[in-house]
Amino acid sequence: MTGRTLVISPNWIGDAVMAQPLLQRLKSQHPQRPIDVLAPPSVAPVWRAALEVDTVLETPFRHKALQLRERWKYAQVLRARGYVDAYVLPNTLKYALIPWLAGIPRRVGYKGEMRYGLVNVMHHDDAPPRPMVPFYAALALAPNAALVPAPRPRLQVPPERIAAACARLGVEGDRPLVVFAPGAEFGQAKRWPPRHFGALAQAIVAQHGGAHIALLGSPKDRDTCDEVLACAGAAASSMLNLAGRTQLDEAIALIARASAVVANDSGLLHIASSLNRPVIALYGPTDPDHAPPFSDIARALSLRIECSPCRQRECPLGHHDCMEKMDAPMVWKELGPMLAK
Repeated sequence: MTGRTLVISPNWIGDAVMAQPLLQRLKSQHPQRPIDVLAPPSVAPVWRAALEVDTVLETPFRHKALQLRERWKYAQVLRARGYVDAYVLPNTLKYALIPWLAGIPRRVGYKGEMRYGLVNVMHHDDAPPRPMVPFYAALALAPNAALVPAPRPRLQVPPERIAAACARLGVEGDRPLVVFAPGAEFGQAKRWPPRHFGALAQAIVAQHGGAHIALLGSPKDRDTCDEVLACAGAAASSMLNLAGRTQLDEAIALIARASAVVANDSGLLHIASSLNRPVIALYGPTDPDHAPPFSDIARALSLRIECSPCRQRECPLGHHDCMEKMDAPMVWKELGPMLAK
């Protein structure tokens, strides 16, 4: 069958990355069928780095707003593009409305918010929930099909885009680059303490004096990254606080250039993994088995203390031991051999 496929993206960067293997499966099933992705502007750069995507369409809707009239109008635009199927990855009713209003005949997704009729190829999640990559990739299979191992997430950045990002942001091309991602949108509990990041920076510079350390994140992470610099002592002179100074596509390009990435459980962690960079992933209140890194060289660190993973935004016990007791020497023990290669 000719026509196009529409994929409606998750709203979070990390989830979008972990949904990319679904597109690998869809492309292997229908190599000649173009795949378009409808995504929020904040997530669209992820999909522009996915080779399987023909066109990235940015959603014009306000966050959490139904905007039924606007959705109907946009659905008519989609109707003209000739889609034969749609994969609705967010679990909300309002996103399932779009392909239904657009008259797309085959609409695939999980049950979510009681979406019977809107989604006409209905999948149901297992209990306990599957890890995120196989969760999304299963949508390419029949709802009751036996599960098979999913591909790992895969993004790609052209060399010229990497060079342009480095030139604009002051990252010298001949110096090793280590990326820190000290933020996390989910909440404070997922953040490794800034003083530990600062101590790790000191260890890096002591062994690799020519290295650059770039701190990446959103504008909301700027203060946290400033704390990291304040805790780094003399190593701060080798560090760049780029939080809030990059667009996501530039952050993706810098990560593609990195010798190693140290990150909390966050969208930037999963971007690094999808670019196959050496990764140290730091897990406290979240489960490393649910959303692990997939790089060839990757270490997922978790103390797995009795109270974790609690999956809370703030530590309910007030001590944050799952991150506080994961000290810099513990992380350096894993990172040092990566940088020595």
